[in-house]
Amino acid sequence: MIDYAGMDDTVLLKLASDGDRDAEDALAARYLRLVRICSRPLFLAGGDSEDLIQEGTFGLLSAIRSYDPADGTMFKTYAEHCIRMRLLSAIKSASRLKHVPLNDGISLEELSEDPGADISALPELIRHNPEELILAEESREELNAAFSRCLSRFEIKVLDLYLEGLSYREIADRLCRDAKSIDNAVQRIRRKLARENILGDISLS
Repeated sequence: MIDYAGMDDTVLLKLASDGDRDAEDALAARYLRLVRICSRPLFLAGGDSEDLIQEGTFGLLSAIRSYDPADGTMFKTYAEHCIRMRLLSAIKSASRLKHVPLNDGISLEELSEDPGADISALPELIRHNPEELILAEESREELNAAFSRCLSRFEIKVLDLYLEGLSYREIADRLCRDAKSIDNAVQRIRRKLARENILGDISLS
């Protein structure tokens, strides 16, 4: 049995380009956390978690299938770009339909045909644009300073780990809590961010 988990990205990418679907699946699983990291700020800003993960995964698969090592870019860097552009393209498509929620049965797979779209041309979506949030380069210290005004210490810890891409179970293990308490904390964080309008208080570049 082939040990795909023990192979580095270069080997897996070569196998995937030769049509090895198991190698492609192994590489996709390896970078699923990156998909979560890219999609989670959008979820906190009001997106649907499952649809965002799905769109981000489409971006990751596109990166695996189109990556060219001759370009000199690390695969992780290229994959992150493709994931973020896919997410932004999905949001752009949703906004064309008068801000239809991402989970209202619209096929974003069909709508998002241009994952390389120029994000500078994106229309204004809502007052606190999710695309601005995902592109923000604020430091963790600045974010925590803003969040501390309305979040408890426990919620800030959860938020830190959540934005690092950890699963509820991983966060629960890290903080010695059960997964349900982590889920409840994330939902409280979403409500507090919306109620306190905190996203508007963060200087987005």
